[in-house]
Amino acid sequence: MRRGASLLVVTAVLLAGCSDPPESKLDRSSAVPGGSSYVALGDSYSAGPRLGPSTGPVGCEQTQGNYPHLLAARLDLELTDVTCGGATSEHLTEAQTPPNGEPVPPQLDALNSSTDLVTLGMGGNDGKVFSELVTTCVGMAVKDRAGAPCSADGAAFRTKVERQLGRLPTRMVAAIEAVQERAPEARIVVVGYPAVFPESGTCDLLPLARGDYPYARELVSRINDGLADAADQAGVAYVDVWAATDGHDICAADPWIAGLVPAQAGLEYHPYAREQAVVTDLLVDELR
Repeated sequence: MRRGASLLVVTAVLLAGCSDPPESKLDRSSAVPGGSSYVALGDSYSAGPRLGPSTGPVGCEQTQGNYPHLLAARLDLELTDVTCGGATSEHLTEAQTPPNGEPVPPQLDALNSSTDLVTLGMGGNDGKVFSELVTTCVGMAVKDRAGAPCSADGAAFRTKVERQLGRLPTRMVAAIEAVQERAPEARIVVVGYPAVFPESGTCDLLPLARGDYPYARELVSRINDGLADAADQAGVAYVDVWAATDGHDICAADPWIAGLVPAQAGLEYHPYAREQAVVTDLLVDELR
């Protein structure tokens, strides 16, 4: 009888342990409660160029419509936004001089031991990979519309890209570790890039050579792979923006990325407001 009674007690304890805790304990948004200190680090895909009033230094193209501002408003966070167009991972620890602007401090200077949340969205500008894709490669396409001047085996751009992609995970692990050192109590989220280029086909808003389209798409996908790998190695979260935006590339019927001639507020080859809103939703889900 004592054994049976003991089993009943154990069963009751196990069932109690499996029951749902009070609602307050289920709400994981308390991990980043209202009033928390939030620092946004990143390049132009985080800065949100031309998406509202300017909120940063001249030349950084940082606006009120970017996902850091939207996230801070949604979760009532105290935002310090140091995102800046053209930023590379080097600008986490080195000053950056944006076009027509004055030097801005290293982005990591915004962090301290009281920082609660950090988003990190960069890597695509390292080695000027993305900027050359939409400038140099677009220029080369004028003379070779049907070819692949940037992505053919042995092409200078492809050689450079492969070298940069190989180094990206190591660089980003170092970047995340530097963030962790400056803000040891912060929750860190690495933010990936959207699906900028189409899965198939071409369009006038993206005047690359026909043969360079597949490589352009693969390039962004592999940058995201490098960011995800770095986040995993460093033990922090990664938000997959690609999956949520695929099908809304520059050439799509409903694009969330501006092409050569933006159809709405936005900078060419950069996100529209809809994409930044989607990133905000993804971050809210991650933080909860």
